Amino acid sequence: MPDTPAAAQPTPLRSFGRFELRALLSKSARSLVWRVLDSRHGQELMLCMPREKPNSAAALEHWLRMAQAGERVQHPNLAPVFEIGQVENWPYVAYDRALGETLDERLARQAAPLPLDAAGWVAQLLEGLAFAHEAGHAHRDIQTTSLIIDANDKVRLIGLEVAQEVFPANVDFNAVTRRAVRESAEEDVLCVGLLLNRILSGKPVLEENDLQHVVQQMQPIGREMVRLGWETPHPIPDPLRAIANRATDRQARQRYHLARSFWRALDGWRQAAAQDNGGPIVLLLDKLQRAGHLPTTTTGMHRFTGGSGLESQHASALSELVLKDMALSLELVRRVNNALKLSGHVGETVLNIQRAIQMIGLDGLQLAANALKPWPGPLQPVAAEMLRQLMARVTKACQVAQSLRPAGYDGEVVHLITLMQNLGRLLLQYHFPDDAQQIRQLMVPPEPTEEMPNPPAMSEQAAAYAVLGCDLDALGAAVARHWGLGDELMQMIRRQPLDGAVHPPRSDADTLRLTSSLANELMDALALPEAKRRPGVEAATRRYAKALGLGLREVMEALNPGAHKPGQAAPAPASPAAAAPGSSLRERLAARGNS
Repeated sequence: MPDTPAAAQPTPLRSFGRFELRALLSKSARSLVWRVLDSRHGQELMLCMPREKPNSAAALEHWLRMAQAGERVQHPNLAPVFEIGQVENWPYVAYDRALGETLDERLARQAAPLPLDAAGWVAQLLEGLAFAHEAGHAHRDIQTTSLIIDANDKVRLIGLEVAQEVFPANVDFNAVTRRAVRESAEEDVLCVGLLLNRILSGKPVLEENDLQHVVQQMQPIGREMVRLGWETPHPIPDPLRAIANRATDRQARQRYHLARSFWRALDGWRQAAAQDNGGPIVLLLDKLQRAGHLPTTTTGMHRFTGGSGLESQHASALSELVLKDMALSLELVRRVNNALKLSGHVGETVLNIQRAIQMIGLDGLQLAANALKPWPGPLQPVAAEMLRQLMARVTKACQVAQSLRPAGYDGEVVHLITLMQNLGRLLLQYHFPDDAQQIRQLMVPPEPTEEMPNPPAMSEQAAAYAVLGCDLDALGAAVARHWGLGDELMQMIRRQPLDGAVHPPRSDADTLRLTSSLANELMDALALPEAKRRPGVEAATRRYAKALGLGLREVMEALNPGAHKPGQAAPAPASPAAAAPGSSLRERLAARGNS
């Protein structure tokens, strides 16, 4: 179609049927958007029409039928259609101009919106688009004029089913439409990612205004890569950057394929950024109320709770059994510390299982065990197996951390801190197994190319950002805070950042946190391909060697406790004084363990 419906005339007319053409708002390879005055109703409208006229009567009938079906898809983030019609076989969909201004117009007026505002706009667009896709419709030409934003920042999508593909006149439209919708829906999601990049970067992507031209230049069709640059009008938070970059990843398999998945990640970050307990954290806390934190693996608790009284040997046997069951260990920690909080013992935290059992008694222990769902809870077999493998890995990390702890530190405390550093990962695998699988897939290195023969894998943190909008440590910390655990423990369950230098501990809490962090990093190294395991273990050891006073020999013996030769001297434990200048926490923990 020419730039105006009447451009074939020697002197271009400024009308299209009964509509007076006021301004061309958008011209892409697939569609046009005009601002017009409707002479019949005396109001301004926006006309969306295809760039090419349907090539037959059957094609026009199919176009109108699809547009009318799209009109019936009603959602708060899909603009209501004012009218569907045609002028000399040229079809259009009209929208009320009073709905708001286009994103183009908003960016001309407000060139650099805040990242949180940009994420809010795009999240609303994705919510409406996901609803349309799930109803069997596609947009096929999302541009900056496809978003209408009103004065209250409510976003609506216009142009659904306008840029329909032009097929040969004798084609079976029903057959090709089903295929075209599936393919076009993924392209819609990619174009939304380009829109997010456009808003956050403050400039057109690849210096192109037509996003369809950008798609044609991107890998794997073209050679260009689209990633959010570092020179942006506002600093971009890491989670939002990861989401934006995943949406336009050079590897098509790494991108969001569903508008709903893209929306979940973006809305999760937006809510978490706007409030401390928003987004996926709210969903997780809701699931905790209904399904508990983890399913129990213990079946013989009644054998230990039949007697009365708590002899030391009995308490020791009970604590040993409880520690073998992650769900029960966490449930005791939750119950005891929540009770302390409710009774006014602010800042006090119990991390010794024997002490916890003494506080709640045998009846309380039985109640805690009975409150847990039996294995595997609501999980399907494949997801249950993934959780089992993760729990085995965390158990091994707890054992390694106990072997590496400096002398004088309670083994149960080290065990529980190491476990709590994995709380977010465990809860994600149990409550959101599909999201956990997405994160694992994103961490697989992309296929090598000539330009990138050794492409880096996405980190767990970046993958979690791209799927959830927050990292896994934040999930675990939110639940721990919800359980009433004190600030001291909240500090200890934060793993040492992989990109942060490891400094000598200044307190017992630092020592415990670093010891558990090292154990968890060693487990990550052992999960690498075989050729990278030993280098990974050595790298983790070097990171913590000076701070914890440990060497490779101690680490290898902790990883393989029965592998050293008979008669070989055991590694000397690090000096508690050197490893932990402060001793208040150690003394309190020892006192609780012996009480």
